[in-house]
Amino acid sequence: MDAQWNDSQPIYRQLRDRVVAMILEGALKEGDALPSVRTVAADFRLNPLTVLKGYQQLVDEALVEKRRGRGMYVAAGACAALLKGEREKFIETEWPRIRATIHRLGLTVADLQALPATGPAADAVTRLTPNEGDSK
Repeated sequence: MDAQWNDSQPIYRQLRDRVVAMILEGALKEGDALPSVRTVAADFRLNPLTVLKGYQQLVDEALVEKRRGRGMYVAAGACAALLKGEREKFIETEWPRIRATIHRLGLTVADLQALPATGPAADAVTRLTPNEGDSK
């Protein structure tokens, strides 16, 4: 986690989002311990109550479980639950805007496939392109 915070939303929410990103990216796996509240507070110069509030959101969402006297751990099924939620959020909120932009610009599948073979755009197109032998 980096120590940069922005003013667009509360720090506890940004901290929660960073832990979610770490779970989705595989940096934190099911059963892994989260860094202690004290450690995060000291490392990022945050009030421990701010860190606790961010962690508590994860507990409330059943993504993290508290183990009395031992700390907080990534819950079983957390990654799958997050992926499902993120996919739904993308389809409902972001995809309509992206689709409208593609339509407005008159882009075709061939245009998208012709994008450079490196970088984030290429990675996205690669995942959209059916493999040879796949049924359509």
